[in-house]
Amino acid sequence: MKKATILACIGLFLVLGYCTSYAAEAGTKDEAVAMVKKAIEYMKTNGNDKAFAVFSDPKDKLFHDRDLYVVVFDMNGKCLAQGQKKSMVGKDMIDFKDVDGKEYMKERIALMKANKTAWQDYKFMNPVSKKIEPKEMYIERVGDLIVGCGVYKK
Repeated sequence: MKKATILACIGLFLVLGYCTSYAAEAGTKDEAVAMVKKAIEYMKTNGNDKAFAVFSDPKDKLFHDRDLYVVVFDMNGKCLAQGQKKSMVGKDMIDFKDVDGKEYMKERIALMKANKTAWQDYKFMNPVSKKIEPKEMYIERVGDLIVGCGVYKK
């Protein structure tokens, strides 16, 4: 009986340890909002060209934190900065769809035409798990630009 209790406790500690370490890898909604606010301030202080280069640099630590990273698009769906896939910068993404066929860029632009800030749901590759996962992105309109940062739902 004592051995079973010890094994159960060890199992519980392992599960709790896994959950805690996984949670530490995932950004929160508050952190995503804060990163967008920080990115907008960085753009104002340093100019868009410098900011977009920093946002798109995976070695940067200011705007890359676990699964959190900044993206910037114009109001036509062109990617100007992308913290996970630098190869997306410069691409017209207006017709991009997620794995479920959702035209998330068209939806994003519509949200930003109607609101200064919004949350958007779609699916995208998580840079930590390397899997397509449900994502919730906080987006904010700055002039004719859309600045965003998202969290992956668990």
